[in-house]
Amino acid sequence: TIMQLHNFNSGPSILPQEVLEQAAAAIHNFNNTGLSILEIGHRSSHFVEVVTEAQTIVKRLMGLDDAYEVLFLQGGATMQFMQVPMNLLDENGLAAICDNGVWGNKAVKEAGLFGPVKVVSDTADKKHTYINKVLDIPSNATYLHITTNNTVEGTQWHSYPQTSALLIGDMSSDIFCRPTNFKQFDLIYAGAQKNMGAAGVTMVVVKKEILGKIDRKIPAILDYRKHIEAGSLLNTPPVFSIYVSLLTLRWIEAQGGLAAMEKLNLAKANLLYNTIDSSTAFHCPIAKEDRSIMNAVFFLTDTSKEEAFLALCKKEGMIGVKGYRTVGGIRVSMYNALPYSSVEAFCDLMKSFAEKI
Repeated sequence: TIMQLHNFNSGPSILPQEVLEQAAAAIHNFNNTGLSILEIGHRSSHFVEVVTEAQTIVKRLMGLDDAYEVLFLQGGATMQFMQVPMNLLDENGLAAICDNGVWGNKAVKEAGLFGPVKVVSDTADKKHTYINKVLDIPSNATYLHITTNNTVEGTQWHSYPQTSALLIGDMSSDIFCRPTNFKQFDLIYAGAQKNMGAAGVTMVVVKKEILGKIDRKIPAILDYRKHIEAGSLLNTPPVFSIYVSLLTLRWIEAQGGLAAMEKLNLAKANLLYNTIDSSTAFHCPIAKEDRSIMNAVFFLTDTSKEEAFLALCKKEGMIGVKGYRTVGGIRVSMYNALPYSSVEAFCDLMKSFAEKI
């Protein structure tokens, strides 16, 4: 028998079992076409229906109207660090950006290629263990960019800043984890490989009216307006990744939507954080009100025991729990598809380890 694995990978991460089964079936025969999903034409009616349904479910889950467009693009959230300023920022404007860790820092650097940038929050003073919510946003800011969940550092915005500037959200690691006011944002982007599918596609949700306000010449493939005109089919999209996203979106709705996701995610996060906080062997330095329900970052009190704990995790099938290279420690990612039972098994392992040291 194969040992049961518990997949805490930070991304690409766990997918629902039924999504894996449906995707596998479609590789052999997609919707009884006799063709694989890997070989259908991206402009065929079969695939246009996939894109249209995925866009429809995204808008339904987010409670958005036709003022917004949903795009499925390539290049990852990393490309959005430059595509957002390329489309929205020029030398007359200013990008206000929160630097709460690795990903916010990359957004700062890329935006600087296209116009002035002001870092309105830098939490490096406390190793990014909290979210600074008091922001001094310049009146001439074109937009404010936040990373809604910091995968590496284990912090998350639990309510979003109010601003008269456009609000841009990198939601790569907490998209669809809970109901939230998506209408507060003018542009949201998210790599799919954590909560909404497989690696290879990035979702962008953009309010159409914010586009076309700058004079810059934008290459067609990087111009959101061109993608909107083409219905996300400007060039050959990542067909299979988009299909896996559709299956995952259907799964989220079938489970009860974002309210059901939040209920499960809070239960998992509370179980893990309570286990950490009630143990002398482990500690979590993240400010309690800013802790991420997606990625718990914590440490062993006696750091010399870390390797032994990670070795035990590996032996017991706990996958992907070693902290990010710049942070160290332990990181447990608890995305939508991770079952509660996996967190229970991990907490049991922590308790038994603590008793033995």
